[in-house]
Amino acid sequence: MSEASTVTTPARLEFGIQNRQIWTWQEQMERWQWFEELGFESLWLTDHMVPTSGPQSSYFEAWTLLSALAMVTSKARIGILVSSNTFRNPAILAKQAVTVDHISGGRLEFGLGAGWYQPEHEMFGIDFPPTGELVDRYSEALDLVDRFLRNDVTTFEGEYYTLKNAPNRPLPVQQPRPPIMIGAHGPRMIRLAARYADSWNSRGTVDEIRQRNQVMDAACAKIGRDPREVKRSLLFIPSQMPGEAPWDSPEAFIDFVGRFSEAGVQEFLMQPPLPEHYDMLERIAREVIPALRAG
Repeated sequence: MSEASTVTTPARLEFGIQNRQIWTWQEQMERWQWFEELGFESLWLTDHMVPTSGPQSSYFEAWTLLSALAMVTSKARIGILVSSNTFRNPAILAKQAVTVDHISGGRLEFGLGAGWYQPEHEMFGIDFPPTGELVDRYSEALDLVDRFLRNDVTTFEGEYYTLKNAPNRPLPVQQPRPPIMIGAHGPRMIRLAARYADSWNSRGTVDEIRQRNQVMDAACAKIGRDPREVKRSLLFIPSQMPGEAPWDSPEAFIDFVGRFSEAGVQEFLMQPPLPEHYDMLERIAREVIPALRAG
């Protein structure tokens, strides 16, 4: 494989916010409206029933909350980064996605992942299959969702999921379907993203992201897809990237974006700092990000 990735940094970088849904409804609504006013292109929730780290605080269910937030925002793209395939039948999830696409006026980004946090499954009595089957189920779910969202009526015969003349009515606002965001890190998952994703999200070090971008390029080339068709997206989770502190200062944010964009990242989805540091978030959103978008 060539050392150089074929991915080029776009003329305009994109920036979004992802938050864990531990805030009250009033806080969640007001903060998403504020993030939208600050100009973030996209706003995201997580798909968990409980926090995956830290104390077991209150936690809202993602899709129900997202449908409500669609009604109190108007410009930002919205989504869940990413829905766990283990939580819901994929056809029912696709119907939920179409519903939110209509409620939001065609602003949905449809995030879908395989599922990973086993303790949560055990708490709620949800089956958590071995890794091989987990990815097999996910692969089949992606195929089903892609077909279902593009068609008026779908029949699907899989090992794990079936549809029999299942109607997709109304069709989604976005045609041929809402964009699919896939969260993936390993080679097999990246190959699935190369086939189905409009946006591919990962997280890690600069070197890890650069190497995964090369895997994505090769996976796209193998199936005859232009790798530039897959938007490269990074999720910044402070607890999982302890060596990075982009919210510390404008200079730190510029350095962070510069290093990762050189590795091929086109979209930066950021978990926000603590509320006591929102003054820095606002300064970066108003003064730094517009210049980074402009290049």
